[in-house]
Amino acid sequence: MAKIKHNNLLDTVVSVMTNAKEAGAIHLYAEGDNFDGRQIQIKGKKLFHFGTTGYLGLEQDERLKQGAIEAISAYGTEFPLSKSYISHPLYAELEALMTEIYGHPIVITKNSTLGHMGVIPSVVDDGDGVILDHQVHWSVQSAVNPLKLRSVPVEMIRHNNLEMLESKIKKLQSKCRKIWYMADGMYSMFGDYAPIEELMVLCKKYPQLHIYFDDVHGMSWKGKHGSGYVMSILKELPDRVILFGTMSKTFGASGAVLVCSDKKIQQRVKNFGGPLTFSVQLEPAAVGAAIASAKIHLSDEIYKMQEELADRISYFNHYLKQTNLPIIVENDSPVFYIGAGMPETGFNLVNRLIKNGYYVNIGFFPAVPAKNTGLRITISRHNQKEEIKGLVDSLVEEFPKALKETKTNLERVNFAFGRGSKNLSLAKQNQSSLSLEAYNSIVEIDPRLWNSTVGGHSFYDWNGLKSLENILKDQNSPEHNNQFYYYIIRDENQKCLLATFLSFGIWKEDMLAPKSVSVAIEKIRETKPYYHTSTCLSLGSMISEGDHLYLDQDSPRWKEAFNLLLEEIEKLEKRLQPQYLILRDFDAGNEAIKSFLQNKGYVQVAMPESAVYTEFNWGCKKEYVNTLSKRSRKHFRNDIEAFKDKLEIKIRDNLSQSELERSFKLYMAVKDNNLGLNTFTYPFSLFQHMNSSSQWEFILIYLYDKHRTLAGVMFCYKNSEKIYTPAVVGMDYEFSREYNIYRQLLYQTILRAQQLGFIRIDFGLTAGFEKRKVGAKIIDKCAYIQTRDNFALEALDWLRKD
Repeated sequence: MAKIKHNNLLDTVVSVMTNAKEAGAIHLYAEGDNFDGRQIQIKGKKLFHFGTTGYLGLEQDERLKQGAIEAISAYGTEFPLSKSYISHPLYAELEALMTEIYGHPIVITKNSTLGHMGVIPSVVDDGDGVILDHQVHWSVQSAVNPLKLRSVPVEMIRHNNLEMLESKIKKLQSKCRKIWYMADGMYSMFGDYAPIEELMVLCKKYPQLHIYFDDVHGMSWKGKHGSGYVMSILKELPDRVILFGTMSKTFGASGAVLVCSDKKIQQRVKNFGGPLTFSVQLEPAAVGAAIASAKIHLSDEIYKMQEELADRISYFNHYLKQTNLPIIVENDSPVFYIGAGMPETGFNLVNRLIKNGYYVNIGFFPAVPAKNTGLRITISRHNQKEEIKGLVDSLVEEFPKALKETKTNLERVNFAFGRGSKNLSLAKQNQSSLSLEAYNSIVEIDPRLWNSTVGGHSFYDWNGLKSLENILKDQNSPEHNNQFYYYIIRDENQKCLLATFLSFGIWKEDMLAPKSVSVAIEKIRETKPYYHTSTCLSLGSMISEGDHLYLDQDSPRWKEAFNLLLEEIEKLEKRLQPQYLILRDFDAGNEAIKSFLQNKGYVQVAMPESAVYTEFNWGCKKEYVNTLSKRSRKHFRNDIEAFKDKLEIKIRDNLSQSELERSFKLYMAVKDNNLGLNTFTYPFSLFQHMNSSSQWEFILIYLYDKHRTLAGVMFCYKNSEKIYTPAVVGMDYEFSREYNIYRQLLYQTILRAQQLGFIRIDFGLTAGFEKRKVGAKIIDKCAYIQTRDNFALEALDWLRKD
């Protein structure tokens, strides 16, 4: 079958970033003739600045400014030559000072991103392996990616999960000479730390383990000589630890610095470090400023600055703890994260604070899970205590207003971050005059209502769902057991605005991943059947297709109805604790739904394209063929019509036991050969139900050979709303290519639906090329996902790059 389209994570990120830009939260421009670090001007308004990464405020120190000015005067605006040939005169002094700060060999790099790109491929050998914390900075992940071209195995663990790390070490230790674990010393979003002491214990336990720390956010404000958070814990750098610091951010200048205790590694990187070899070196002004900063770091003055910052951090912490604000991580770092939950709540709050005279950063996907959007607030020595308290007062005043305006509450925010609410006074549910009805079974719902809404637009009508509920319970395999939940939302006049159903069960995380990813994972599942699987709460079910959500978008209250549904789904989440929440089978071109759900914290991902057939205005084969394109008519003659005398077509209401078992084997053959949409196998009891139900029938293709071989079967559902659904296909791959069995089945499906007087065929997902050839219309579909963290998405993205 044709290759299906897969989601590109970059497309998702660009879409989310565009949404944030349109909300006025990112891609802003600072204005004004000068900048003092304490205030920043945006759109003509002076704001107190709580978004800097210059935590000590050294970028405004007169000594650094003078160092930069003197360097420019002496050496020009740049020294346009690779350091591999000649370093400009100030470099030797800076290298000596940085060596003194760390007490170990160093290498100066243009910035940390280029530094990682140069260092990581140089220190990781072909026989090594890499393990990434899934929150390690993007620049580290990007530098690791090319290692896969050298067959270096790369694994990923959940954030700071030492049990998972040890498991990965055991997995790699038999085939890797060195195992590199890469993490941040201090993480830039939540301001939390790597468990450094515990990692050193693992290093003692596993001699192959080496640690690569990116500590750019821990630099200067912590440690002896401002050497950073990692060094404040380690005191001395062990042999098997490589450290990256920065001369940007808190250091106040520009550039980055590699630190290691192994002189051979330092010389190896310095001699040939990829972009470090070919890139233009730091500008004289940056080196001049860095020299001035290094001298401050080597004086006792750095400790006074650290104490002043610590005092401001403590002051901010003191006032925050007196509030109900959801502080996600409580520590002594200069980075604070106030949870907002939904992106629209975070954007709303950022704009409210700007209006009140305070600038803070927004934290959002992919830096954090979409539903973990929040305010990333940083404290620096520029911030005075009066504006620190003013920011807290403004947060206390504006936070509940932002919650109310975006129709959420503190309880929902805390739930999004896995926290219990400290005070539920802000957690009052939003009132709506719409009524929501919740059911646990389709039998509780009027069949006429269901079939005129959801049932008329999807695979299963009321009768089908009644049967499905009975099939997907009391099964031996956990993946074949589902729980069902139904919702109807009406207005005051009892008009139905929304109807849908969800199911809860186990899904394969690689369901929408490329085939190559699923092939690799399925090998592991031969011994670990539930590897990379998760519990999932989803619109529809794994067996159903089509539009699972009926939503009256012509109503001016459709957003109100949809939001009411999302609140109800959150109640289910609290009870079921799924790892994934998936709202699926939406038209990818529906921009209103896309904007609405992205603002609610859902990430859009592409689904395999869907196909429908509705062109039944023909009465005979010739007229049907004339509805096809010129190219498709040629395909019809060569791939379908040419074999009509070699194949026997049968339409059956039920099969003999042997025919049913043979048909199930043909389904399994298709399942095993098509991992582009990788789902669990359907239970045999589903096929037994098909065989006994009047709503199912079978299109069979036999060969005119001596064995009368059953070469293909289409399992078709007859929806009571005149929708014909070829839900499952089975083929014998020994004959499928020779006789074009799949196209034969598609064509016979169209003939059968026309014969029955049906108005639409839902051909379902995948194989869009094949379905287009028989006249089907292709529809781009998408899903919207929420996850507890980004780990599964990122881990599968790494597998995709293998």
